[in-house]
Amino acid sequence: MKIVRIIEHPTVERIRVWWSDLTPRERVMVGTLGTLILLAILIYGVVKPIQASRAESFADIRTYETLIARVNAAPALGPQAAAPQQRSGSAADIVTQSAAAYGVQVQVEAMPGGIRATVADAPYDAVVNWMADVARTSTLAATRVDLQKRPTPGRVFAQIEYRG
Repeated sequence: MKIVRIIEHPTVERIRVWWSDLTPRERVMVGTLGTLILLAILIYGVVKPIQASRAESFADIRTYETLIARVNAAPALGPQAAAPQQRSGSAADIVTQSAAAYGVQVQVEAMPGGIRATVADAPYDAVVNWMADVARTSTLAATRVDLQKRPTPGRVFAQIEYRG
């Protein structure tokens, strides 16, 4: 294996000869141009990207701190909501009343230990809000949920089993 020292490399020797052939004025001009190019690479290739990343990080931090403050302040800003009114009656009545409040047509059938509610075709958000209302206003617990996308965008078929 041959060890080549950089100062003895042929390319370095050619550069040294080229530099020595320059006049002092040309050396100053080439040196100045080289320094300017090096500074431009340093500024636009290193410093500017780091500054942009830092500014973006600070903006993200401010955004997340604002969101956290809003989330923490949300209960204090809105009206103090009382506990939701608990629905009474049979499980089928509770599910049907809640579904009607959200415009969901539901078919209820009894099964051992609970009921099965079937929604043939309804908006997804109405079904999810209805399920949340049943959980919030009754002691019924969903033990099985089957949501299937319908051909129409935003609409679903749902089958939920409730026990309680």
